[in-house]
Amino acid sequence: MDPSRIRNYCIIAHIDHGKSTLADRMLEATGTVSARQMQAQLLDSMDIERERGITIKAQAVRMDYRAADGNEYEFNLIDTPGHVDFSYEVSRSLAACEGAILVVDASQGIQAQTLANVYLALEHDLTIIPVVNKIDLPAADPGRVIDELQTAFGFRPEEVLSVSAKDGTGVAELLQSIVDLIPAPEVHADRPLRALVFDSKYDSYKGVLAYVRVLDGEVHGTDRIRMMATNTQADVLEVGVFKPTMARVLGLSAGEVGYVATGLKSVGECRVGDTITMARRGAEEPLPGYGTQKPMVFAGLYPAEGAEFHDLREALERLQMNDAALAFEPENSDALGPGFRCGFLGLLHMEIVQERLEREYGMDLVITAPSVVYHVNMPDGTVREVARPTDLPNPGSIDSIEEPWLNISLLTPSRFVGPMMDLINTRRGLFKRTEYLDTAVARTPAAEAMPSSDPRVMLEASIPMAEVIVDFYDQVKTRSRGYASLDYSVAQFQEAPLVRLDILVNSVPVDALSLITHRDRAYHQGKALVDQLRKLIPRQLFEVPIQAAIGSKIIARETVHALRKNVLAKCYGGDVTRKRKLLEKQAEGKKRMKRVGHVEVPQEAFLAVLKMDR
Repeated sequence: MDPSRIRNYCIIAHIDHGKSTLADRMLEATGTVSARQMQAQLLDSMDIERERGITIKAQAVRMDYRAADGNEYEFNLIDTPGHVDFSYEVSRSLAACEGAILVVDASQGIQAQTLANVYLALEHDLTIIPVVNKIDLPAADPGRVIDELQTAFGFRPEEVLSVSAKDGTGVAELLQSIVDLIPAPEVHADRPLRALVFDSKYDSYKGVLAYVRVLDGEVHGTDRIRMMATNTQADVLEVGVFKPTMARVLGLSAGEVGYVATGLKSVGECRVGDTITMARRGAEEPLPGYGTQKPMVFAGLYPAEGAEFHDLREALERLQMNDAALAFEPENSDALGPGFRCGFLGLLHMEIVQERLEREYGMDLVITAPSVVYHVNMPDGTVREVARPTDLPNPGSIDSIEEPWLNISLLTPSRFVGPMMDLINTRRGLFKRTEYLDTAVARTPAAEAMPSSDPRVMLEASIPMAEVIVDFYDQVKTRSRGYASLDYSVAQFQEAPLVRLDILVNSVPVDALSLITHRDRAYHQGKALVDQLRKLIPRQLFEVPIQAAIGSKIIARETVHALRKNVLAKCYGGDVTRKRKLLEKQAEGKKRMKRVGHVEVPQEAFLAVLKMDR
């Protein structure tokens, strides 16, 4: 294909604004997929994506389109996720494109992730085509959304396209706009091969499949290639494109998007962001690639049965091949036995990984409460990174502790500003600014009752990450009846009076229940946690104390009372001293049992931290 007739673009939007549905209509309009093969969310290949209605992994597809000038054009589309936890997928996709289609819901307007994705696209110097979607909805107000796009980003009203991805209205005009507006890739066919790996997955028969955007040169199915970062060489088994299933081709030239079957057995040898070149007479300088994605949230994953530890390791290694953002290392818990400390990009990412492990690999898991990374400043000037509460040194041996803070942006209708401010205040947040994005006025009494007709307000604030990772997003949706949206980015580390809260069951510390928390909130959290554990831990034949402690100081206690056995049931008579002897013997036995007794902590107890009233 002539490079001047190649268009590489992606679809970006806030979650649930219709990216995947619009991609479906494009596949239909270009004849890439027949009506018989068509299904909703065609590019969402995982069952979890279809059930939840979200995109988790970026998906690429090639389409052939005949434009108004009579020429055949090659479209390479990358559908991207919308949830903030998967923004790394968006940034990788943008680096492989020259243009982006910005989709905005006609009933909801600009949301938090809309702003974040536009700024990402501008950083990559992409041509943006604004599209107002869902114009067929009864609550749609395209005029208001067009005004928002003009105010926020400077788009002229005539530049904004109105479409309905559901019934196909305006899709033909959008396809023609891609030809007219998005520039062709700048190629250097005479230079040595340089192909950017923007994703990878493992295939049992073909080894590692590298999803690539070829910038210089060309690659064929008979070449021997080299990964410039790892210096690993491999013989190409197959070269192909996505239509949307994998279709084998003779080769990929500069400007095209496709896959290369490397035959490698480990994804670690073909990292995302690496540059592929020829083994002989290859390029000297690699492409810039991507920054390393650091995990934001950490949690312990333990098999319910200790014998499944090796199975869990194998499952995590396979999952990591398809999810480069997942990090894990082995650890051992006194309460739960051997397991892994895993790093995730957010709570949704953690939920997805847990669900995939249980579904795809049949794992029965126990997951501990999520935590973040803290910086501990030692007296000798060194800084230690601590992700597990049990790794926190004694308070007397440290200078200070710093916790990570986030910059958050909340977009909400004006009637929910009060609840949002209250939520931020209760989570130790600091306000930066408030901005009204529009001055929408309801036109009818019926519309006046709808929050979507209110002027929308953007609240910017800083907040500790530890206060966000558990249930902050759920609270935002609950307090705003689902109308508010959230975006965040890592800001910096700040010093804070943090302590380790330990939980003791029958005087034995349970390391998997330990927390790092703010000193002012330690009592409240400790009291709430021991109260929940009292309800979850089954009664024993002896009394079980449940205690919350900071160091050697007990700050809260609850007791699981003993099951009482009626030792006097067979005592039909006799002196009262006989009954007293039986009761004293029972009490002595309970004391002895308490010294040697072992209390099994149920799995539900490790999730009690997530359900605490914050």
